[in-house]
Amino acid sequence: MAPLLAKNIIQIIFLLFTIFSLSKAELHAHYYDQTCPQLEKIVSETVLEASNHDPKVPARILRMFFHDCFIRGCDASILLDSTATNQAEKDGPPNVSVRSFYVIDDVKAKLESACPHTVSCADIIAIAARDVVTMSGGPYWSVLKGRKDGMVSKASDTVNLPAPTLNVSQLIQSFAKRGLGVKDMVTLSGGHTLGFSHCSSFVARVHNFSLLHAVDPRMNKEFALGLRNKCPKPFNNGDAGQFLDSTASVFDNDYYKQLLAGKGVFSSDQSLVDDYRTRWIVEAFARDQSLFFKEFAASMLKLGNVRGSENGEVRLNCRIPNWRHKY
Repeated sequence: MAPLLAKNIIQIIFLLFTIFSLSKAELHAHYYDQTCPQLEKIVSETVLEASNHDPKVPARILRMFFHDCFIRGCDASILLDSTATNQAEKDGPPNVSVRSFYVIDDVKAKLESACPHTVSCADIIAIAARDVVTMSGGPYWSVLKGRKDGMVSKASDTVNLPAPTLNVSQLIQSFAKRGLGVKDMVTLSGGHTLGFSHCSSFVARVHNFSLLHAVDPRMNKEFALGLRNKCPKPFNNGDAGQFLDSTASVFDNDYYKQLLAGKGVFSSDQSLVDDYRTRWIVEAFARDQSLFFKEFAASMLKLGNVRGSENGEVRLNCRIPNWRHKY
């Protein structure tokens, strides 16, 4: 009886392992090779066309990917529209300026024609984020695919996004909750090379900063004066702001050079220079752009692995869950 019992136990363990493995299926680069071979071509062509018409698209798509993955994992919850009974993530304060959701809508419409009900909206965002980096002069990487779309989106969850006022310890803690290390945090911050900030996110650094300093003393004085002129206080121009590095349309390592020169726009960005745990990484990336590119691709893959719901779906319309699509 003992050998038979042992055999049964082994079979049960193997079955449980198989079920667990399937429920946690790994993402892989060739997920759609058979079911939608034209996927990457459709995404890249659509994103490129949109970027040619609006140069703000690359920064917005990259930010969209980050903000999506940081809330409930990479599940396209950022794309869901608000309803009469629920305010969705895209309408939370940190996401009001993300915009360019129409680009993902355009890609989805083309894919539903080419390979219906096959490609998740979450995978579209991940591929589009890679494409805007590459077309802006940054690195290329093979995007891992196979994500499902979530069905829950709450604006209240956006409080968990890293704020531009956080210090290094707070940033490290925030990224660690998503399985991302210190180097990942500094590396992904480099995505700000394509970024733009409205005055509201940094005006406190250049007006009445403290009882002793009118502006943040860590900031380059000439740079601070320029920001004060762009964002006078009180200000009523909601569109006014500042690019986050001096080559805003090009994905490069200038962001890190700006930090070392005291020209970080966000307090959270500038804090990366002030802390021994992160300064050496900033200095390394400022010296070696190829190193930054290599690490950025690796960290984007890790960010893309922050998992959403295992019980997700492939949305027919990225703005609404499938159960609502029928009505």
